[in-house]
Amino acid sequence: MATTTDSAPSAETPAEETAGARDPRAGETSPFPYRTITMGVIGSVVLMLASLGAGGILVRDPVIGTGPLSWMRYGHGHALSTAVLYVGFGLVVWAWVRLGRYALAGRIGTRPILVAAFAWMAPLLIAPPLFTRDVFSYLGQGAQLLHGLDPYDYGPAALDVLPDVVQNVHWLWQTTPAPYGPLYLMVAEHTVALTGNNIIAGVILTRVIMLVGLAGLLWSLPKLVRHLGGRLPVTMWLTVASPMMVIHLVGGPHNDLLMLGFLTIGVWAALERKHALSIVLVTVGMLIKPTAAVALPFLVWVWANHLPHEESLFRRFVKAVTPSLAIFGAVFTLGTWVSLGSFNLGWVTGLQAPQLIANWLNFPTGLGEIAHTLVNLVVDVPSSPFVTVARGAAWLALIAVMVWQWWKARHGGREAIMRMGITLLAVAIFAPPTLPWYLTWGFVILSAFPWRRVHLAGMVAVSMFLVLVYYPTGEQSLYDWWFIIGVIAASLYGAASLLKADPLGLIGVWKREPDPETPLATTAGESSPTSRSTA
Repeated sequence: MATTTDSAPSAETPAEETAGARDPRAGETSPFPYRTITMGVIGSVVLMLASLGAGGILVRDPVIGTGPLSWMRYGHGHALSTAVLYVGFGLVVWAWVRLGRYALAGRIGTRPILVAAFAWMAPLLIAPPLFTRDVFSYLGQGAQLLHGLDPYDYGPAALDVLPDVVQNVHWLWQTTPAPYGPLYLMVAEHTVALTGNNIIAGVILTRVIMLVGLAGLLWSLPKLVRHLGGRLPVTMWLTVASPMMVIHLVGGPHNDLLMLGFLTIGVWAALERKHALSIVLVTVGMLIKPTAAVALPFLVWVWANHLPHEESLFRRFVKAVTPSLAIFGAVFTLGTWVSLGSFNLGWVTGLQAPQLIANWLNFPTGLGEIAHTLVNLVVDVPSSPFVTVARGAAWLALIAVMVWQWWKARHGGREAIMRMGITLLAVAIFAPPTLPWYLTWGFVILSAFPWRRVHLAGMVAVSMFLVLVYYPTGEQSLYDWWFIIGVIAASLYGAASLLKADPLGLIGVWKREPDPETPLATTAGESSPTSRSTA
């Protein structure tokens, strides 16, 4: 990502290396990428069909659990379903990378990217959960609240009704308290109130509710781009059409998407000097997923720097932080009370539950495991002390990073928002656990800034990697080393493909159409209705 605070390329950055740079053909007729979008649709449909056998399937499926298609879920049938699912994933990623080359070449605007994203998401709305089983936990915790059990005191296993809902919760979360904000538990409660023991309907309705967060992103990102200097087609391609959005946040689904909708609108409100509204919206986001709270101290700096500069920065900070705390306290208290019927702060202790997950995707956990492996070559010792010490050190480092980034944001404006995005990424990487979709917290905010092509290529690799490090069933693949080597190789190839079509010449022999970056070339099937580049 470009570190300059200008929307134009810096003096040391060649214009052609900046994703935000305008292409000289921006106003000319551009092809609408029908074939690329169709490729992604085919991939998404394949994902949906294969997920019936290889996704986050139900313990007892009333549709195909014992029918003629049940072979997809066992033995060779399951292996075939898994292989086909990865083919579908490959088609979606291939289409996404091609779309990115169109956007970077200035040959398409925002509309084709949004059409592609919606078309790729649509089949997944009715698919089983993909690469996760978290949605079953959402429904289980909502069922607890609906039937009078405190989700912050008990796990779903304590529920003696709605057996289909309870039995599909992953075993790790059967007896652990909820780590989510009270407002989201209320949403889950009403979801279960409508769908009852019908787990399939519950998953689909949860996805539909998450689209509210997507709508918030679609509304706020164009406005953030105008403030932060990015280029809208690139931002939409990076955020809305990416595998992290299509497959993780929607196909998952994950309540992070709902939180991100409130967070991005809140950031826009702060930049527009609607500071009270900004604090309200981000606090509501926190009541869905507590991570949003990380953004609040940075928004105080934005507020302080919008006050008259005749006074010192300290006095302006005091004038900004005082109403911010009052607004936060009122919204937090009211939101918790409305959601739970009492001022229940049990969700704060519930935040410890995800720390049960220990794998090397979390940076400090990985360092602890490496240290244990080396020591274990000499003497047989348990891994827990090594991981615990590494995580403790990481917490201290994270606090230092957060304080430093917050202080660097003291001049407000775009710098404060960039520091906010960096801090959200740091929290996702250093605070245990690190789950793949957690990195969207910072990526979504940073996507509205200018990006260099090489950094966007890195994002392709990261996006592919973060989807594939979990199996389609929702179990981690992080210690299947041969598989991970393949994942890394595929991710690097995807990154290189953004910069150059078919970088290894693997499919060039069959290529029948010009590369998306070829000037003014028209391609069969991708040459009708025009779409202009959008700043």
